[in-house]
Amino acid sequence: MSTLVLELRQGDMMVVNGAPIRFRNRARIELAARARFLFGKQIMPPEAANTPARRIYFALQTAYVGTEEERASGLDAARRLIADFQGATTSTLAREMLGRALVLADADECYQALRLARRVVVHEQEVMGLPPFAPPRAASAAVPEPA
Repeated sequence: MSTLVLELRQGDMMVVNGAPIRFRNRARIELAARARFLFGKQIMPPEAANTPARRIYFALQTAYVGTEEERASGLDAARRLIADFQGATTSTLAREMLGRALVLADADECYQALRLARRVVVHEQEVMGLPPFAPPRAASAAVPEPA
């Protein structure tokens, strides 16, 4: 079995199988089993899902790393949002990428679907002149220890 080694900085976030994890210090972790995970800039916080493409990304993210109960509703939301976006956009490339993303998500290849959706988010940001969404980070480096 192959493993994946990730190096994460203090304050970085990671979601593994629906559980959010915030790193209090720099860490090097090894995933030795198959897991649904995102980390760092891959994670979109709910408040950043404020445009059509970002809502699609967030729905696919939920379908990928949400809890067992959240995954089905995330996929349903992604289907609806993608259909709406495809009907409204003039970009043939965006329609095609989202169509492929939906096929991948339906085949439980949500990570690959997210990669395509991320490209549509970047395109939308460029067209609308929006800044990139900010990944969740620690508010302060000095986090008090629980008593």
